[in-house]
Amino acid sequence: MTVIRALLLLALALAPAAAQAGPEPTLDKIKASGVMVLGVREASYPLSYLDGTKQPVGYHVDICRRVAEAVKTQLGLPALEVRTEVVTSRTRIPRMVEGGIDLECGSTTNNAARQALVAFAPTTYVASVRIAVKKASHIARLVQLDGKAVVTTAGSTSVQLLKARLQGRDVKVTELFGNDHAESFRMLESDQAAAFVMDDNLLAGLIANAASPKDYEILPQTLNTEPIAIMLRRNDPAFKALVDRTVKEMMASGEVGRLYARWFQSPIPPVNAALDFPMSPVLASLLKFPGDDPAEAFRPEE
Repeated sequence: MTVIRALLLLALALAPAAAQAGPEPTLDKIKASGVMVLGVREASYPLSYLDGTKQPVGYHVDICRRVAEAVKTQLGLPALEVRTEVVTSRTRIPRMVEGGIDLECGSTTNNAARQALVAFAPTTYVASVRIAVKKASHIARLVQLDGKAVVTTAGSTSVQLLKARLQGRDVKVTELFGNDHAESFRMLESDQAAAFVMDDNLLAGLIANAASPKDYEILPQTLNTEPIAIMLRRNDPAFKALVDRTVKEMMASGEVGRLYARWFQSPIPPVNAALDFPMSPVLASLLKFPGDDPAEAFRPEE
C-alpha cells in the first residue's frame, strides 16, 4: 500500500467521527486552556530539530513561535504557555487530527492527499528530493542503485518517487525505513543502506552534523520539487486566517528572509556548521507571492 493511498484511507476512516463530533476551534481551545502545543522534529535540519541541550530550534520553529505570539495578542491572553511535542513522520498527522498538537513546525510536504486530512500555512520552504550516498560507494547515477538497499523515513513518499523515476529501467531496489531522519541516516552511515532518499536540506543537515561529513555526497539528480509548510487542522477558518496573515506579514517585512539566512546560510547548532543553501528562485517568488498550493502544482527541477 502506498503512503498516499494509506493517507486517503485514513481520511475516509476519520471522516464519520469528525462529522459527528466536530473539532473544537483551535483559538477556542487555546483560550480555554492557556496552552498552545507545537509539534517539532528531532532531526529535520534546519527546519526543526533538537539542539545540543535537546531544545527544539530551527527555521520553522522560529516561525511557529512568531505565530504563537500573534495568537497571544489576538486572544488578549496575559500569558500563553507554549509547549512542544516531538512528532515523527508517522505520528504528525494523527496527532494534528486528534488535537494533540496545534501547529506542526517540521518538514511536511503539502500535497493533495494530506490536504484531505489537514491544512497548511503558506509555503515557507521548497525542497528538492535527492539522494545521499557515501563517496566510497562510487554511486553517481540512479541506475547504479540496482540490487541495493535504499532507506527513507517511514511516513515519507521519497522511495516511491525514486521507484517512479526508475520505472522502465529494469532497476530494482530494496526499501528500508527509519523511524525518523536520524535513524535513516544511521542506516546509510552503517552501510545497511547504499543510499538515503529525502529532502535535500534534511540530507545536508544530517551530513553536516555527521562524525565525518566529507564521507558523503548528495547526487545532483532531483526526483521531485515539493512545497514544505507548517501544518494545522482543517476546517478551522479563524485559526488559518491568523496563521496565514502572520506568515504573510513576516514574508512582507523580510523577517522570513532573515530567518532563512540565519538557518540555511549561517553556522547553526549543535556543531556550528553552515549548510550554505542559498534560497531557490521558486521560494524567493513564493515569499513575494505567497500561496499554499500542493505539491501537485510543482514540477521537478531537472
